[in-house]
Amino acid sequence: MKLNADLSRPAAALLSELPWQPSPDGSVQRRMLDRDGGEVARATSVVRYPQNSRFPAHRHDRGEEFLVLEGVFSDEHGDYPAGTYVRNPPGSIHTPYSTAGCVLFVKLRQFASDDLERVVIDTRAATWSDLDTAGSRLPLHRHDDEAVALVRLEAGATLPDKSWPGGVEILVLEGIIEDTEGQHPADSWLRLPPGTRRRFSSKSGALFYLKRGHLQVVTDQ
Repeated sequence: MKLNADLSRPAAALLSELPWQPSPDGSVQRRMLDRDGGEVARATSVVRYPQNSRFPAHRHDRGEEFLVLEGVFSDEHGDYPAGTYVRNPPGSIHTPYSTAGCVLFVKLRQFASDDLERVVIDTRAATWSDLDTAGSRLPLHRHDDEAVALVRLEAGATLPDKSWPGGVEILVLEGIIEDTEGQHPADSWLRLPPGTRRRFSSKSGALFYLKRGHLQVVTDQ
């Protein structure tokens, strides 16, 4: 399956407009944002676990990154409430489940082969750094050119106009951000290819996930 699989082209979606699609075993549901491959694929999705659901044990040969958007996600390593950011490195194995139910933003098979750090961050308790007068930023991970962060813009704030040599990906979590293409409310997903130049601002204030530098090299899947 190929969905927004060409990383040299921009892609965008509003999550609420996408259908929920069941996994093959029916254990979870997915809203697919990009995908290149079959059931094992380089993929970006929003995944919903119903209450008392489980997913079979599996291995992440190319890594897994996720942000818990709602509820509590669990596996044999612990419980991860809303606001938790997790990176399970290449080769990791787990058996996920959710007692309360949860919704995750998930990226699969998108790690560099030497990015082997496991990361767990409770973003609700972490220390943010100032972005001058524009807002604040919480770094989540960095490896080579790839960098992941949460960014909070104050009402009326504008980030500097800049190019993104390795591309940029954004998921709007709260509020509305604006750019030259228009407004992007909460639940908007954007992926802009390498070399894109864009200025982001927010009249009302916004919180968003931002990942940059990860689109310039595509490895075999």
